[in-house]
Amino acid sequence: MTEKTPPGDRIAKVLSRAGVASRREAERMIAAGRVAVNGKAIDSPALNVTGRDKVTVDGKEIGEPEAPRLWLYHKPTGLVTTARDEKGRKTVFDALPENMPRVMSVGRLDLNSEGLLLLTNDGGVKRKLELPSTGWVRKYRVRVNGAPDEAALARLRDGIVIDGTRFQPMSATLDRKQGANAWLTVGLREGKNREIRRAMEAVGLTVNRLIRISYGPFRLGELKAGAVEEVKARVVRDQLGLGDSEATGTARKKPVRRGRKPAGPKRKP
Repeated sequence: MTEKTPPGDRIAKVLSRAGVASRREAERMIAAGRVAVNGKAIDSPALNVTGRDKVTVDGKEIGEPEAPRLWLYHKPTGLVTTARDEKGRKTVFDALPENMPRVMSVGRLDLNSEGLLLLTNDGGVKRKLELPSTGWVRKYRVRVNGAPDEAALARLRDGIVIDGTRFQPMSATLDRKQGANAWLTVGLREGKNREIRRAMEAVGLTVNRLIRISYGPFRLGELKAGAVEEVKARVVRDQLGLGDSEATGTARKKPVRRGRKPAGPKRKP
C-alpha cells in the first residue's frame, strides 16, 4: 500500500522561504539542534510542516514566508562569494549594505572576477536560475594578454576539453586590441569553476580582467562597483514564470550606492 505524502512542506524549505537560511544551511541548523517544531527540538530535515505548526530557531519563532526577491549586485574584485571563508577573507556578504535582508548568491564569481552577481532571498529562485536547463547566457567582458586569432576563438566556439573536462561551446568575439592585451566578449550557458580563465589558458591567452556584464535578461548596466539594486517584482515574476501569489512582495529600486564606475572599454553600439 502506498503511503500518503504528509501535508505541508519540508522544514528546510520552510526555513529557506522565511529567509532564515538556505536549505543546506537549514539542514545543518537542524542537525545542531537549533530548530524546534511545536516546542520540540528536531534532529532530521525529513519532516513536513504546515502553517498551523510553530517553528522556532534558537527559541525565536520564524516569520511569514517572504515573497521571492532578486537583486543585482556589482561585485568588486577581492571578495569571495561564500557565506564564510576559511581563510578569513572578506566576502560579498560582508560588503552588502546593512539594510539588506538575508540573501543567497546565484552562482559565484571568483576572487579576482567582478561584475554582475545576482542575489535572492529564495532558495527556489536560486536553484532555478542556476539550472543549466534554464539556458540563460552569461556574458562577460574579458581582457586577455596575448593575440587571439580566429583559430583560437574557433576552438572556444567548438567546445574544448581540458584535463578530461569538456567545456560547452562558448561565444567569443574580439572587440579590440590594446597594446599587449585584447578585449573579448564571451558568452556561456554554464559556469564550471574558473571556466573562462581555464579555456583561455588552453588557447594560449591569459585573462587579466574578467567582468560579468549580464546573466540572462539581467544586465549590469551602469551599476557602480559595490552597489545593489533590487529588480522590480513584476520583472521577477515575468522572467522567472512565477505566479502572482509567489511574487507579490513590495519591490523597489535600490539607489546606487558607493563605489566607482567600472573601468574598461565602452561597448560598441
